[in-house]
Amino acid sequence: MGWIKYVKSREIPDGFVVKQARIVSKATGYFMMLALECDVNVRLPVPSGHAVGIDLGLDQFLATSDCKLVARPKFFQTKHRQLKLLQRRLKNQKKGSNNRHKLNKKIASLHQNITDTRKDWQFKLANHLCDQAGMIFVEDIDFRVWAKGMFSKHTLDAGFGQFISILQWVCWKRGVYFDKVNKDFTSQVCPQCDTHTGRKELEERVHHCRECGYTTHRDVAAAQAIRNRGLSEERRFLDIKQNACGDGRTGTGNSLVKNRRDRKKGCEARMKACLVTSFENPRAFMPGSTSTK
Repeated sequence: MGWIKYVKSREIPDGFVVKQARIVSKATGYFMMLALECDVNVRLPVPSGHAVGIDLGLDQFLATSDCKLVARPKFFQTKHRQLKLLQRRLKNQKKGSNNRHKLNKKIASLHQNITDTRKDWQFKLANHLCDQAGMIFVEDIDFRVWAKGMFSKHTLDAGFGQFISILQWVCWKRGVYFDKVNKDFTSQVCPQCDTHTGRKELEERVHHCRECGYTTHRDVAAAQAIRNRGLSEERRFLDIKQNACGDGRTGTGNSLVKNRRDRKKGCEARMKACLVTSFENPRAFMPGSTSTK
């Protein structure tokens, strides 16, 4: 391609080296994506602070364990009528004509507008969730299966898989711990007494436990069950790490590791374990707690 001119939207940070330039063609023009590299070790977020569970769905886009519901914005359906009219006009245009080419550009620009609007909203929502939490837990779901069901159009319009990827990246950037938990029976377990309440129909939007009498929104109860499951798994993980740290016992150091790569991994695991043992408050990871030492 040779030398080309481009609009420099932002400065390259000090210490970073440009490794790759990628030219992307979109409906609104050409864009250049730069891949940068810097020799910096970024520490992964440590479990601490207020824990929040998130349950995704089509009735409400998401429900949090803090009893907050976020409505599902219908990005594609709001533009569907305009898109339908443009595609109907495109059918009557002659192939290869300028008018057909102009209509194709309008349709492509409308699709990109829908995509950009959805992604901007999801980034704002992810940052809003990170403002209120120190740990975020979601279900480990393969959303490609959802996209093949009866509500495939609504599932693709919501973009659940893209939102989870954005939320994971924003959590890493903001220093919020992110993890996925087992998705099985999260909507069939009472978050208060851990009693199996049975399968609920789609029209049942209220969770009511016959054992303890706890009543709340169905999606909120599922989000609280996800939070409890994530906290229980983290406690088990922390107990294993604390035992692996050894507290000076013989046979727990890096001297037994023969491979260099294994030695590096063992050192990282020991560092994480020692960081975990620095929490002196055993109730720091209980739901609703925000103070740690």
